[in-house]
Amino acid sequence: MKYAEFKKIKIHFTDTGKGRVLVLVHGFLGSHEIWHGFVKKLSKKFRVICIDLPGHGNTQCIGYYHSMELLAQSVKSVLDRVGVRRYVIVGHSMGGYAALAFAELFPENMSGLCLFHSMSYSDSVEKKKERERIIRIVKKEHQPYVNDAITSLFAFENLGKLKTELDKAKEIAAKVSKQAVINSLEGMKERKSRDMILKFAEYPILFILGKKDSVINYEIMYPQIGLCMYPSVLILEDAGHMGFYESPQETVTELEHFAMRCFNKKF
Repeated sequence: MKYAEFKKIKIHFTDTGKGRVLVLVHGFLGSHEIWHGFVKKLSKKFRVICIDLPGHGNTQCIGYYHSMELLAQSVKSVLDRVGVRRYVIVGHSMGGYAALAFAELFPENMSGLCLFHSMSYSDSVEKKKERERIIRIVKKEHQPYVNDAITSLFAFENLGKLKTELDKAKEIAAKVSKQAVINSLEGMKERKSRDMILKFAEYPILFILGKKDSVINYEIMYPQIGLCMYPSVLILEDAGHMGFYESPQETVTELEHFAMRCFNKKF
């Protein structure tokens, strides 16, 4: 892996292929490893950069709070390090929140945005209270929470069929420290709504939604989709919150076509 210096730590990333740039940003409890199968296909046509966000994968924590703006700036440090100026960003879950913060901070760099099981809404009052409850649990013992959290991200029907993928997701998540879990939960709890980013974006936005997602109800996403100038939607009939594992062929093919539309400006 390569790395970029950011706030006295090293942001680790992979850089594969040549051509126009696709940036893949994992979610909470993930790492660059979740995109392994995607990189194999997408790097045949694009330059694919996968980033380990602070506290995940091979990247250390930064302090005691990971705001979405901080995550966005860590992504920018990598892209500046490799010298690229325009790209399509794909953000899974928390990575999508970070990508929206990136789009707000650095709009001139955006060629397209994919919210992969993600949304622009901030946490509701009830959701914030739930995150606070989870933080209290994690402070006592975080590994049981991490294990249960990963299981809940898959559609129930897929747990038996995708045991290898489930085990891999748990292996990746097990590497996330207690402090990193807390930092991320705090950051997601305090993130702001970014509906206006969707409304004024002059580039395509793709929403990938799981019909069996226990984290984000796909039906609440329709108002967000309606805000966009150039929206695309992929609804995964048999997926929960982990479409890259639960519907890999469908999602990677859609991302390939989406990126080509973005770069060719055929909206």
